[in-house]
Amino acid sequence: MTGTGAIPVRKERLDKFLFFSRALKSRTLAQKVIETGAIRVNSERTDKSDYKVGAGDVLTMAIHGRIVVWKILDAGTRRGPASEATTLYEDLSPPALPKAERSPYEAAIAPRDSGAGRPTKRERRETDKLRGGEDE
Repeated sequence: MTGTGAIPVRKERLDKFLFFSRALKSRTLAQKVIETGAIRVNSERTDKSDYKVGAGDVLTMAIHGRIVVWKILDAGTRRGPASEATTLYEDLSPPALPKAERSPYEAAIAPRDSGAGRPTKRERRETDKLRGGEDE
């Protein structure tokens, strides 16, 4: 056997890797997410489920309502337990934002006491006036 002695890096389909690593619940769901363009491999957007990924590749994903960045350590061969799945990648994701900073629309919602129920028409009109809505 002649050669450089380098061991070839094992590659796996992108949808299978997302399934094996437990990023998504099924390969079908993984394929749908990939087709939407929510996954980048080494900073390049891909919409192909059969794109081959292996050790050293960096995935940037917009899943579960946040940005997830993973460096692939191993392509994996099966969908094992969660403890095995975490050995397939290194998580490089930025820390999640505090809940108050996640949505710019949360501040626009008027605070209400728990159990206060649905606002009446009069309360809604008063809220609209405070927000600068048009008077009818």
